[in-house]
Amino acid sequence: NYWGYNTIGFFAPHNAYSGAGQRGGQVAEFKGMVRTLHEAGIEVILDVVYNHTAEGNHLGPTLSFRGIDNSSYYRLMDDDPRYYMDYTGTGNSLNVRHPHSLQLIMDSLRYWVTEMHVDGFRFDLASTLARELHDVDKLSAFFDLVHQDPIVSQVKLIAEPWDIGDGGYQVGNFPPLWTEWNGKYRDTVRDFWRGEPGTIGEFSARLTGSSDLYEHSGRRPAASINFVTAHDGFTLTDLVSYNEKHNEANGEDNNDGESHNRSWNCGAEGPTDDHDILALRARQRRNFLATLFLSQGVPMMLYGDELGRTKNGNNNTYCQDNELTWIDWSAVDDELIEFTASLVELRRAHPTFRRRRFFDGRPVRRGEGELLPDIVWLTPIGDVMTQEDWGSGFGKSVAVFLNGLGISSTDTRGERITDDSFLMCFNGHDAAIKFILPPTEYAGSWQIVVDTSLTADDEEAYAAGDALPLPGRSLVVLRKLA
Repeated sequence: NYWGYNTIGFFAPHNAYSGAGQRGGQVAEFKGMVRTLHEAGIEVILDVVYNHTAEGNHLGPTLSFRGIDNSSYYRLMDDDPRYYMDYTGTGNSLNVRHPHSLQLIMDSLRYWVTEMHVDGFRFDLASTLARELHDVDKLSAFFDLVHQDPIVSQVKLIAEPWDIGDGGYQVGNFPPLWTEWNGKYRDTVRDFWRGEPGTIGEFSARLTGSSDLYEHSGRRPAASINFVTAHDGFTLTDLVSYNEKHNEANGEDNNDGESHNRSWNCGAEGPTDDHDILALRARQRRNFLATLFLSQGVPMMLYGDELGRTKNGNNNTYCQDNELTWIDWSAVDDELIEFTASLVELRRAHPTFRRRRFFDGRPVRRGEGELLPDIVWLTPIGDVMTQEDWGSGFGKSVAVFLNGLGISSTDTRGERITDDSFLMCFNGHDAAIKFILPPTEYAGSWQIVVDTSLTADDEEAYAAGDALPLPGRSLVVLRKLA
């Protein structure tokens, strides 16, 4: 298990990742790594696996917990305790209902914060940790202990909000303090850009922070960890290059890994020398990256996606310590790196794209301008979206106005934050569409700051009412000039 997801010691850094070459050297090396990253202004989030161990099912090895106190540390079948409940797909599930298991987890979390100085945790298959009898419970003992703990409650808590058991998919249902991998964001954004009909409504919700998932529990856009790709599944390049997984190298007859990937190969499976297909794939990668970095919430990008990394269609490389998972620095896509860096800089420079509160649609008056809401959804012809427009099953294009004067948060001096206003136009059709820029109350003139088709003139100013052609499957972002 190259990724280290089959744990047996919750306090020990994996020595195979260490270059120290001596027993225990990985501890000092880990601390040094964290210190160096902190000096560079980079936080460290530790991916922790408390839902199962490497002891596996009833046929697995006895390494520690099984031999110490099997029934306390593991969830056993009620009707035959020889066998293990398996909510994780690994053969066993840790018994988080038992106080000793809970103490072990909490002691481990505190250790990694106080001794190793990590800044937070991503909890693998976190739904398993919240199961009481069988169901996932927001009032579980695990959540209660985390929320009461003076150390653990103060760091970043990120849930992978699902497991493989009944009722395990819990996106949007974790309690306050918790952020979540937003699996619905991933699925919806993939569907929109591969041209699935009837996705505009949910796409708009995911783009604006998923208030339908997180606002009801008092959480804010930062609760949504937005992602399109992760270590599980395709890389970004493979997402636009393969319709099917190709996991033959894993030795399981291609039966492992997710089969429903919501991917689209743009016209050919895998490598091709077709210029049009390659151009479309490159545009699709830019579409995904631009959508990710300009969505409300917290963007998470898979390592190497900005470089064009491929795993040759393998979507389950946990067992591959070779070229499939390594980065080939000699084959990086410099244009993609530059495009990604420009998105990061745009997001960093403009709080419009990283609001601390959800949009509310209320009109905003600042100065002498027209009264406009903090967000307005528009059709390609520049009209405000109606319920009929939202309900259209075939519509695949939409624009959204983000009012830079409608940010309700304040800065460190207590002054209200203001920013430029932006217009984002999305064309999910395979054919070109002309977007009519909205009337002068929105802006008198606009300038393009992002164009995933790379065809527009970013020096040109566009006036209200102008027709802006968008090629099929592309997006543009325009900044208000006046």
